[in-house]
Amino acid sequence: MKRMLNFTRCHHLRQITQKCFSGAPVKVQTPTQLPRAFARAQSGKLWHSTHSLVGDKNIVLMGPPGAGKTTVGRILGDKLSCCVIDVNGDVLEKTWNMSVSEKLRDVGNERFLEEEGKAVLNLSASGSVISLSGSNPMHDASMWHLKKNGIVVYLDVPLTDIISRLKSMRIDRIVGQNTGASLRDLLKHGRLYYKKWYDARVFCESGSSAEEVADKVLDVVKRYQDVNSETFISTRHVCLKDHDKKFPPKYFSEAVVEGLASDGGLFVPEKEFPKLSRGEWNNLIGATYIERAQVLLERCIHPADIPAAKLGEMIETAYGENFACSKVAPVRHLSGNQFILELFYGPTGSFKDLSLQLMPHIFAYCIPPGCNYVILVATSGDTGSAVLNGFSHLNRNDKERIAVVTFFPENGVSDFQKAEIVGNQRENGWAVGVRSDFDFCQTAIRKIFNDSDFTGFLTVEYGAILSSANSINWARLLPQVVYHASAYLELVSQGFISFGSPVDVCIPTGNFGNILAAVYAKMMGIPIRKFICASNQNHVLTDFIKTGHYDLRNRKLAQTFSPSIDILKSSNLERHLYLMTNKDGQLMVNLYNQLESQLHFQIEKMLVEKLQQDFVADWCSEGECLAAISTTYNASGYILDPHTAVAKVVADKMQDKSCPVLIAATAHYSKFAPAIMQALRIKELNQTSSSQLYLLSSYNALPPPHEALLERMKQKEKMDYQVCVADVDVLKSHVEKLIQNWFVRKSE
Repeated sequence: MKRMLNFTRCHHLRQITQKCFSGAPVKVQTPTQLPRAFARAQSGKLWHSTHSLVGDKNIVLMGPPGAGKTTVGRILGDKLSCCVIDVNGDVLEKTWNMSVSEKLRDVGNERFLEEEGKAVLNLSASGSVISLSGSNPMHDASMWHLKKNGIVVYLDVPLTDIISRLKSMRIDRIVGQNTGASLRDLLKHGRLYYKKWYDARVFCESGSSAEEVADKVLDVVKRYQDVNSETFISTRHVCLKDHDKKFPPKYFSEAVVEGLASDGGLFVPEKEFPKLSRGEWNNLIGATYIERAQVLLERCIHPADIPAAKLGEMIETAYGENFACSKVAPVRHLSGNQFILELFYGPTGSFKDLSLQLMPHIFAYCIPPGCNYVILVATSGDTGSAVLNGFSHLNRNDKERIAVVTFFPENGVSDFQKAEIVGNQRENGWAVGVRSDFDFCQTAIRKIFNDSDFTGFLTVEYGAILSSANSINWARLLPQVVYHASAYLELVSQGFISFGSPVDVCIPTGNFGNILAAVYAKMMGIPIRKFICASNQNHVLTDFIKTGHYDLRNRKLAQTFSPSIDILKSSNLERHLYLMTNKDGQLMVNLYNQLESQLHFQIEKMLVEKLQQDFVADWCSEGECLAAISTTYNASGYILDPHTAVAKVVADKMQDKSCPVLIAATAHYSKFAPAIMQALRIKELNQTSSSQLYLLSSYNALPPPHEALLERMKQKEKMDYQVCVADVDVLKSHVEKLIQNWFVRKSE
C-alpha cells in the first residue's frame, strides 16, 4: 500500500480518501476521444457551489517550469478560499522525502517520469487548485487521473519570459536538462505534451504579473463552465417570443451541421467577436501559422463544441503536409507599398483550401453519431475542387457518413478549373455541371435546403441530412479570419511595420466572404484601415458600396477572365449588413424578401455613409486585367492570376499609398493559363492545358510552379461527371440519385 496523500478542502474541512496506484499497466483514453455530447452535458452540471467558483472540481494549472504555476495557484486559492496543492512540494517531495532535483539526479529522466506519475496517481483532491510540475504532462496515466475531476488550464507564457525567469532562478530540476539539449529546445519539446491535455489556455502577455494571470485563469474557467454563453443566431432573427421559440439560438456545432438557418438567414455569433489584447497579438508575431490558427480559433469555438486538444489536431492535419509552403499563407513584397498575400499553396491552388482543408474535420466532429450527411456545394470555380479534395481526406469512417455533391456552371469556369473539379471526385464526392451560371447554382441550393418536403423525404428514405460547405456555412468562413490576421503579423515580423500601424486590404470578391473575414479580423484587433472591394465586370458589389443600391435588374452575368468572382448574388453581404445595422434581423428579412421579389433593394443614406467609412470599391475591365498581368511581370517577374490582377488594378486606383496595402492573391496563375498566355503575348495559345502549364512553369517566374497542379495535369484518365439543365427539380433528382448510389456502394 502506497502512502496516502490527504488534503483538506479549506472551506468544507473534508478528508480526501486515498486512491492507490496498483502498479498494473493503465490503458489511457486520451481526452480528445471523449464524446462531445458528454462533454457539454457534464460541463453544464459541474462547477455549482455557493462558496466558490470551483465547486467539487479542481483547477489544474499546467505549464513549463518558470510559468508561475505555484504563485498563481496560491493567488487563486486566496481568491476562491480553497485548498492549494503544489505537486512539487506537497506531493513529490513528501512522497520521496527528498527534493525533486535530488530525485532527478538519482534516478535519471525516464525513471523520474514514471516515479513522478505514480506519486500523482495517489493524489485525490476536490475543490482545490493544483499546480503541476513542468513534467507531469509527460505521464499519460497521471494526467488522465487529474482530468477526471478537474479542468486543466495551460499557462502559455512566452518562451523569452520563461527562459529569463529560469536563468535567474537557476532551476536544476528540468527533465532532460542533463542531455545537452538547449533550454529553448527542452521548453519547445514540453509544449508537445501540454497541447495534448489542456482544457483551456491562458495566453499570457509578456511581463504579466501573477495577479493578472490568476484573473485570466478565472476568466477562462468561467468561459469553460458556461456552455450556453456562445450561441449563434440567424441574420433574420427577430426579437419576438414566437420567433425565439421557432428559431432558438444554436451552438457552434449545430450551426456548422445545419449550415443555413431554417428561416433562410445565415448564422452569426449572437455576441461580439472575441478581441485579443495588443500584448497577445505581440506574442503571435513570431508564431507559426498553425500556432496562430490554434489561438484564434480557440477564442471563437467553445471547448464544449470542440475541445482545444482536438481542435489542435484538426489544425495540424489541415495545415501540415497539405500545403507546399511552410508558412501556409506567406506575404511577399511586390513593389512600393503593395504586398501580396499568397493564398494558393494548398492542394487545389486557391484560397479556398485555407478553409476547406480544415472545415471537413470540424464538420465530421460536430455531426451526431449514426447520421449520414450530404454536403451540397455551389462553386464559381475554386470551391468545387477544394471541397471535394478536403472531404476526401477524412478517415474511412467519416467518409462513410459524409458525401459531397458540387454543382458548377458547365460553361462558366476555366478548362483547368473544370478538370480539377471533375478530377477530385472520390467515392464520397461527385461533380455536376449545370447549364447556367453560379448564381443559379447558389440559389438552387438554398431552395433545396428550404424545401422541407424534399429534405424530409431524403431523411426518411435514406437517412440522409443536407448541409452546406459554401461560405454560407460558418465553419467555412471562420478559418479565413486567420489568414488575414496572420498576414498583418507577417508584415510586422518582416519589419515592414510595427504592431498598431494601419494597413489596407484589397480583395477580389464576388460572394463577399473573403472580405468579410478581414472585417472579422479587424474586430479581433488587427488594425485594418480600409477594406478595398475589387470587382470585375460583374460589379454589383462595387455599385452597392458606392450607392447603397443593390440592383440585379437588367443585369446579365458576364463571363470574364476571373470566373471565381463572376457572381451577382452575394451571400455574405447579408452578414455584414446585419452587423452594420446593429443586428436588425427584421430589416434583413425586408431587404432580402425585396431582393427575391423585385431584384433590388436600397439601404438608407445613413447606412451608406457608415458602410463607406470602412469600404471603398471599384472594378476592373478585361483589358485592364490583362495589362496588369503583363506590366507586373515585366516590372518584377511576378505572375498574377486574373483575380489578383483585378485586385491590383483596383488597389492602384483606390489606395492612397499612405500605408501598406495587402492584396489577396486568391489563386495560382497556373489555373488560368490561357488568360496568362494572352496577357504575356505567348503565341502558343492552342496547346493543351497541360502543355500550357509546363510552358508557363519554364518561365522561372514568381511565384514558383504549383507542383500539385502540375501533377493533376499528368493524370491520363478522364473522369466522368453528370451535366444537367438549369432546373431546381432536375438538380433534386440528381441529388437523390447520387445519394441512392452512395448507399448502394456502402452496402456492397
